[in-house]
Amino acid sequence: MRFGLIPPVVLRGADAWEDSAGVEELTRIAEAADSLGYHHITCSEHVGVPTAVAEVRGGRYWDPLATLAFLAARTTSLRLLTNVLVLGYHHPLAVAKSYGTLDRLSGGRVLLGVGVGSLEEEFALLGEPFEDRGPRADDALRALRAAWGRPAPSYSGPHYAFEDFLVDPHAVRTHVPLWVGGRTRRSLRRAVDLGDGWMPFGLTPSRVRAEVNRFDVRPGFEVVLQSDFLDPIGAPDRTLSQVDDLDAVCTTLNVRLTARDVGHHLEQLHALTELWPGGVAR
Repeated sequence: MRFGLIPPVVLRGADAWEDSAGVEELTRIAEAADSLGYHHITCSEHVGVPTAVAEVRGGRYWDPLATLAFLAARTTSLRLLTNVLVLGYHHPLAVAKSYGTLDRLSGGRVLLGVGVGSLEEEFALLGEPFEDRGPRADDALRALRAAWGRPAPSYSGPHYAFEDFLVDPHAVRTHVPLWVGGRTRRSLRRAVDLGDGWMPFGLTPSRVRAEVNRFDVRPGFEVVLQSDFLDPIGAPDRTLSQVDDLDAVCTTLNVRLTARDVGHHLEQLHALTELWPGGVAR
């Protein structure tokens, strides 16, 4: 099992110090994760969150393309994961161009976590259809596969079609890992059929295991889970127990760490690698 990092600052976190933190703190954390051998760092996507919804799921979401591009220039090996990019907000060729450019700038370090989306108000804000977002997302995934890393891509599907366009620059690879987010069996089916992994949320480890066992997943299929807030310094036994439970289910763990300030967060990053060194074996 590998460790990815859900960093503070880019989301509204559980710790008060994050309210006044910014670029400097985020950079220090990303550089430390890079040097310690963490597999990737994440950034989520919301353009705008209704104020009533923000009370539940938070209202701070740094833009993933800008944020990951900034961090790419300050790291060398740390992969860059969208967690998740909402497919319905973007034309797949635009994703191939923008994140493909980031893939080139970063030396092939982009991972695309993608999702169908669930916030109807945000779809309306952006003028995008909501009711058929599932079929559109399936078509977008196929189109993205056809376009990624190709200078003159072509694709024809029920919702997206393109040919006779040059995409320059483009990704340095013709395959990008696509990890599909969601908590339904339909999202897992989408991940198995069209992606390279599943990133469920809000499900117990036993439920995740049971759902994955329903499918004949191919070798190398990723199951990417998210930890609760871990405290490897203050509660090492509890941290090990939580990680051990998740290790039995997933291939990659997106970790969240509790901290009282940025210095403590850096210490927590290091402490977790000492408790579970296999998580940073790239």
